[in-house]
Amino acid sequence: MPPADTDPRLLRAFLAVADELHFTRAAARLFVAQQALSRDIRRLERELGAELFVRTTRQVALTPDGERLLPYARRVLDAHAELAGAFSGAPARPLLVDLNSDGATAARVLARARELVPECELMARFESGLTWAAAEILAGRLDASFGRVAGLAPAVRAGLSTHPVRYEPMALMLPVTHPLAERETVALAELSGETVYAGAGNERTREWTDLAASLFAAWGIVMAPPVPLAVGVAEFQRVMEKGGHPVLAVVDFPPMPGTVLRPLVDPIPLSPVSLVWRKGLRHPGVDALRNATDQLALAEGWLVRPSGCWLPASDLSLMRNRS
Repeated sequence: MPPADTDPRLLRAFLAVADELHFTRAAARLFVAQQALSRDIRRLERELGAELFVRTTRQVALTPDGERLLPYARRVLDAHAELAGAFSGAPARPLLVDLNSDGATAARVLARARELVPECELMARFESGLTWAAAEILAGRLDASFGRVAGLAPAVRAGLSTHPVRYEPMALMLPVTHPLAERETVALAELSGETVYAGAGNERTREWTDLAASLFAAWGIVMAPPVPLAVGVAEFQRVMEKGGHPVLAVVDFPPMPGTVLRPLVDPIPLSPVSLVWRKGLRHPGVDALRNATDQLALAEGWLVRPSGCWLPASDLSLMRNRS
């Protein structure tokens, strides 16, 4: 039977390894020797009577029991942090979180995180694009964001911690006058030869355009040429109307007047979304965002991939590994 008074230090060791999936990096994060970290993990496994990690010479992965422990460990440590904060007299600084756009997956995670830590100020930003946001995070001007990690340069990824959020099904935003607007869904094969806008030329969203380029190449879809950078929903709508092309989006993309959103199928293409923050950042708001992600993903099946879906192998690999 698990002990009633598990040492929070052991849970911190567990979470560090679960986040990094690498004992050396986890030890460095905790400022302890790797041998000491390994001892703490073994002690926790003995106390719980469960193996938490599968270790090989090449990788570390969570076992089903490790996955099961993860949300409980976070909640226990969040409670400890909340207790300490209640008597510290110094509230945590506001956390700046870029949501890319309002009303989508990231906004739902933020809303749930605010419920978990009402004493913290989590400030939303709407800058669009993880490529831009990642640079701002590394520069210290932003704290967290959401998006496709595989589209970032390896040197950029090395400075970031990530947490998988959702395999988000893609959709097509169509003018109501477009012939495909009458369909309930749009098969990828029907888009062969069609010109679709996917952010070409927008340096802030290179990771999205890169994903779209892979999808388009596989199905003979034409990438729409660059358009002027549009900031805000009204400007985006005006520029898209002027171009007249369908727009690659996701199923939770906020509705826009004069358009319809149709899920893409046969197969369902996925947009992999991760929570991203600067390595080493300690803030109760980050913990709340991770907990909110875990709760929503479990409740709504966000990390369950539909059968026969489309997703590049590099994206799948990074979504399976927290870093």
